[in-house]
Amino acid sequence: MVARHDLTTDPGLQDALLQARRGTAFFARKLNELSDDELDGASLLPGWSRRHLAAHIGYNARAIARLIEWAATGVETPMYSSPAARTQEIDFGATLIPIALRNLVDHAAIHLNVEWRDLPDEKWSNQVKTAQGRTVPASETVWMRTREVWLHAGDLNNGATITDIPAPILQRLLGDITGAWTTRGTDAGLIVQVDSTDTRLGDVSNPDAIVVSGSLPAITAWASGRSTIAGAPQAPAWI
Repeated sequence: MVARHDLTTDPGLQDALLQARRGTAFFARKLNELSDDELDGASLLPGWSRRHLAAHIGYNARAIARLIEWAATGVETPMYSSPAARTQEIDFGATLIPIALRNLVDHAAIHLNVEWRDLPDEKWSNQVKTAQGRTVPASETVWMRTREVWLHAGDLNNGATITDIPAPILQRLLGDITGAWTTRGTDAGLIVQVDSTDTRLGDVSNPDAIVVSGSLPAITAWASGRSTIAGAPQAPAWI
């Protein structure tokens, strides 16, 4: 009989799954607040309507579910066959009638949740490959999804903001962003300082570096390219 609860017994993973599910529910709530006609409106992502964003979230769940199937079976099932196929998929999803688009988002999230739920402890360390070519344990897929749903809920342009994202997720997200800058060398001469904390990220060994400071939500919004900070340069590209 298929389990009706998570098979993993790892407390850290259970907490991570909870945050991913809460983010999924939050995105769904903001999407469902929009009328069918409002789906045609612009998202906060350049060139994407709300339809494109909803399609992306739906197909992203399906893609991550393929990684969990890979971890469970050992049979390689990539997220996407190619970057072009991913783009074509989203463009197609954006053309769906509203009820079909909403069903895509809901049903794909349920499918992913079941795949997570039924993956036993010993399978979560199995290696899979992301769309960017990184080899990661299956447990990383939880964070991959968490980041997508929480951040893109704000991109729906329906009242949600980055301040709605829980602080632990913002902290990890900021670390991801600044880590990507460091890997590419694009953080040269730049230090990110989160107010009222000891968190300093970036070119911290450079005494002449420009310091960009603000609250955790403000800094993360700036770093992810979703806002500006007075007097601060434009943040380096993240993705």
